Amino acid sequence: MARPLKPRRISFSPRAIHFKPKAIPLSSLDEVELQVDELESLRLCDLENLNQREAASQMGISQATLQRIVVSARKKITEALVKGKAIKIIKIKDQ
Repeated sequence: MARPLKPRRISFSPRAIHFKPKAIPLSSLDEVELQVDELESLRLCDLENLNQREAASQMGISQATLQRIVVSARKKITEALVKGKAIKIIKIKDQ
């Protein structure tokens, strides 16, 4: 049985939930799902320039967990950019 997901503090709500390449209908694109906690980790580390320890503290998780979330988020965004996929921001289940 999987370990229960520890609640993560998210300090903002994204204004948009879809990002896609220009001039291609969303219906014809594959999507990459980016969880809101992944977006929050990128916001804190890359936009707010917090170190991982500070960002993890703000989210209420360990630094190791934050690192895994950041790596996952960056991989998904890179995949979307390189392969021309849409990005859909989703809420974490059970949060």
